[in-house]
Parts: sequence; structure tokens; C-alpha cells
Amino acid sequence: MDNDANAVFERVCEHARETALLAAVESTLGWDERTMLPEAAGPYRAEQVTLLSGMIHDRQTDPQLGQWLEELSEGPLVADPSSDAGTTIRRLKRRYDKRVKLPKRLVEELTRTAALSEHAWQKARKRGDFPTMQPWLEKIFQLKREEADALGYEQRRYDALLDDYEPEARTSHVAETLSGLREQLVPLVEAIQKCGRKPDTSILTRKYPVALQEQLGRMAARQIGFDFERGRLDVTAHPFCTELGPDDCRIATRYSESFFNEALFGILHEAGHGIYDQGLRTDQYGLPPGDSVSLGIHESQSRLWENLVGRSRAFWEWLYPEAQRCFPEALGDVGLDAFYYAINAVEPSLIRVEADEATYNLHILIRFELEQAVLDEELAVGDLPGAWKEKYRKYLGVEPRDDGEGVLQDIHWSAGLIGYFPTYALGNLCAAQFFAAADRALGGLSESFARGDFGPLREWLRENIHRQGQRYNAEELVERVTGEPLSHGPLMSHLRGKLEPLYGLA
Repeated sequence: MDNDANAVFERVCEHARETALLAAVESTLGWDERTMLPEAAGPYRAEQVTLLSGMIHDRQTDPQLGQWLEELSEGPLVADPSSDAGTTIRRLKRRYDKRVKLPKRLVEELTRTAALSEHAWQKARKRGDFPTMQPWLEKIFQLKREEADALGYEQRRYDALLDDYEPEARTSHVAETLSGLREQLVPLVEAIQKCGRKPDTSILTRKYPVALQEQLGRMAARQIGFDFERGRLDVTAHPFCTELGPDDCRIATRYSESFFNEALFGILHEAGHGIYDQGLRTDQYGLPPGDSVSLGIHESQSRLWENLVGRSRAFWEWLYPEAQRCFPEALGDVGLDAFYYAINAVEPSLIRVEADEATYNLHILIRFELEQAVLDEELAVGDLPGAWKEKYRKYLGVEPRDDGEGVLQDIHWSAGLIGYFPTYALGNLCAAQFFAAADRALGGLSESFARGDFGPLREWLRENIHRQGQRYNAEELVERVTGEPLSHGPLMSHLRGKLEPLYGLA
């Protein structure tokens, strides 16, 4: 019986690896679409990715695969559910049971619509033209309602979509977690705004030549551990990271000559994603033990490197001399203290990807609440711009001048990524909790960063998080790695520890 089970398991693994090959081709087309694709080529690219998505769906819902997984799920290979075999069988069966609920027609229509909608968004965002995007967003949300209804849910439609990004999570629990965070964040932000002390952030809006920004960004990414022999950096309209194979990780950012933070912290963020992908087990590529746990955990790695490391004083004790060499006119007369204060300025703002650590999660709450309301048809797509402005006034005290810096600033809704946004906030919480655990285990991380040595932290993350694959779900992983359930305590401790001294509140 064991030999029979092993033979069936090998067939399942071969099937999954072949499916991963197709998925990698689809990801390659997606990377090209966001970085290199000629504008007129969009409609044909949509047909290419639609064909591939249908082929992948056929493989993921193959009745033979279902029979194999059903047989294995009752057999000896799952006796240890966290073994490689047990993890593979459990996770693939869970995915199979979900995917068979979705008609191929719906999968293909979602892929086609999202690809075309992304191209429409790129043009609309530049012009702040919401009316052009409205029909696309209406179609996206309607298709996502169909998807949620096909998948089924116990409490809310949103649960079905959230599960794609944060398996086993529930909207109600995420809302409760983020509400608790908001209750402590808002008073801190208010205290900072009232304290009367502000950094000189104008130093960040001087002239920073793009070529030198790229040079500094590559240096920083390489130093923290992004392997450029297994990855590359490109330019895009909206920063992203994508994995095209076990040794092919692509990151992309955007540059502004008049804003230092945009590219540098964008590169650190996406490199953090890339370090996770490059830290996964290549021998298990295409299988759950070689895949990431969830987007919240993935986001924890990008936010950890961007903020817990990249906005720390110790990091800039190492990198600032090089930054001054790259930008002598912009930074030659700026001391490290002033620069560190400026990059950690807390100021309610309009653009999520440029938001400071303290206000960032308020941007996420706005999107989380709005997409739930539209999905449940409590808010019409046509009313999104007004609702967006109202929530920005309420939560952050600012209002966008146009829809380009308002409701159109993110790619997610146009790409059909409904349910994605809360993973950013969950990632912030996990990042702080992981970093605190690493600092306890390793000690002296600040001294290490000041020397430009990020290896101890990177290897700790690789061993405790990356190489665990999907052995545990996100909630289990956090508790195993840190010894405590996920909470907002470590993030608030980190923010207070950094910001209260800077703003004279300590």
C-alpha cells in the first residue's frame, strides 16, 4: 500500500510541477505586460493570458488529480501533516476543492477583463479620468461577485475572495484586528500633529538624478540580500515583484527626480518580496513546501526590509555616506540626523505607497472598507470617487485634487485583486512581530546594520519563515516563530519607540 501511495504521490507532484511551468509562462507575460509591452499590444496579450489561465484551470481541476488527492488524503503520507508530503497533499487538495467550484468560463473572463482593464487604468490614472475606468471596474466587481458566490462563504462574500490571498482568514477577524490597531494609531498620529515639531522634508524633494537613484537602489538591494544573478530590477507604472521560476525573480519600481523616497524605499520593499521568493526551497518549486504561505506573510517580508530595516538609523549609518556621494548637491549639506528625521516624517498624505509607517494602515482601512461595500452592492462603483474623498477627509484630514491621486492611484481593483488590500496591514503587524523575535534571538541587529551586515537577519528569516513553505498557515507560523499570536502590540511598540523621541513625545 505504501508503494502504491508513493507512486500516486509522485504523479501528483509531477502534475503540480507541470502546472507550475504553465503558471510561470503566464507570470512572464504579466511581467512583460507591466514593463515592456507596446501600448497597442494589450488586446492580444489579454487573449494570450486568457488562454493560459484556462489551460491552468483545466489542470488544477482535472478529475484524475481530484481522485489522486482524495486517495492520498486518507493515506499514510498525511500521518505527519507538516511533512513535505503531508503539506503537499493537504494544500493541493484544498486548492483543488476550491477551483472545481469555478466555471472555466468565469476564470477566463476574469483574466481577459483584468488584462484589458489594467491597460485602461494606466491611461486613466495619468489623466485622473475615472469615467473611463468606471465601466471596467463595474465589470470587474460583478465578475468577482460571481466568483465569490461560486466559491461560497459562511459570513460575507468578501471571505471567499480574501481566502485567495490570506487562506483561512475571515473578514470579521481582520476587521477586528485592524480596528484595534486604528484605536492606538490615531491618538499617536494626532499627538505628533499637535506637538509642533516637524522635520525639514524639503530635502527629500530636491533633485535626485534617476540613474544615480537606480545605482544606490541596486547597491542597497544587493547588500540586504537580493540576488541579481537570480533576479532583475526594472521600471513600471506601479511597483511589483513577481516570480517566474525558482531562479528568476523580477522586481520593478518607479522613479521621481524630485522625490527621494519613492524609488529607494520602493526597491527595498520589492527586494524584500524577492528575498522571500529567493529563500524558498528550489527543490520543492511548484509544490506547497516551496511556496509562500500567504500575501500577509509575503508582505511582512517586504515591509520588514523597507521599514524595520530601511528606515532605521543604523541602516543609514551604513548607507548615508554613499547617498551623499551619489547626491552631493541634494544631500551634501544635510546631516544624518536631519535626513533620518525626514525619511521618518509622519504626515497624513494622499498616496499609499509613499505613506509613512504611522499613517500607512489608515490608507489600507479605507480601501478595505470601500471594496467590501462595493462587493456587497452597498456602494455603487460610480460613487467610489466621492466615498474615497470622504474617507480621506475623515481618516487622514486630506483630500485628493483629482482621481489620479485618489481612487485611481492603485492598480489592484483594475487588475481584479479584490480582497488583497488587508494583507498589507497584516504584513505590517507580522513584520514588527517577526523583527522583535529576530532581535531577541540574534541580538545586536542595530550594530550589524550599521556595518552593512544584514546576513544574520536574512538567514534567520530564511530558516524560520521562507523555508517553511506552506507547512503552516499564517496564524500558526506567526505563533510558532514568535511564541505569541499576532497582535498590534509589537508594531505600536516599534512606532512609539522610534517616533516619540523624534517628535519630543517620549
